[in-house]
Amino acid sequence: MNSTTRLARSLAVGVALAGLGVATVGVGTAGAAQVDHPSSLRGGDDDAPGDDHGGHGGDDNDDDRVIRTGSCSGSADWKLKVKTDDGRLEVEGEVDSNVAGQRWRWSLRHNGSVSDRGVATTTARSGSFEVERKVVDLAGADTLVFRAVRDGQVCRGSLSY
Repeated sequence: MNSTTRLARSLAVGVALAGLGVATVGVGTAGAAQVDHPSSLRGGDDDAPGDDHGGHGGDDNDDDRVIRTGSCSGSADWKLKVKTDDGRLEVEGEVDSNVAGQRWRWSLRHNGSVSDRGVATTTARSGSFEVERKVVDLAGADTLVFRAVRDGQVCRGSLSY
């Protein structure tokens, strides 16, 4: 996949997530409502914060995955991943605070609209949580934003696909 196609997809994902209301993980403002979706919340991750494989998912050059990482306003880190899956966009947001048992409010935006929101708790093993959703792959660039808030700490990440 050439860099122009990769950029177009990145923009499309960002726009799509923003339209779906995907909250961004990263430094930002508070504001995710509470909705529980236990089947899509997973604790832990096999990648360390910042391990983004250059946005290409490791050694697989055919992988269309885009990954962004960053630091929250406190001591936690965030990660936002997007890839195509069966004609849709699979979006995954993660917060890693290295502290088990923390409750975080999160939201996911797709092209400015809230796609989903909820509450997740960091797991005992890793001190992190993940939220995974599939959203419509809209024509053009999709903007996705993942946001998580806990006790004034804000995580907000965004990308375009």
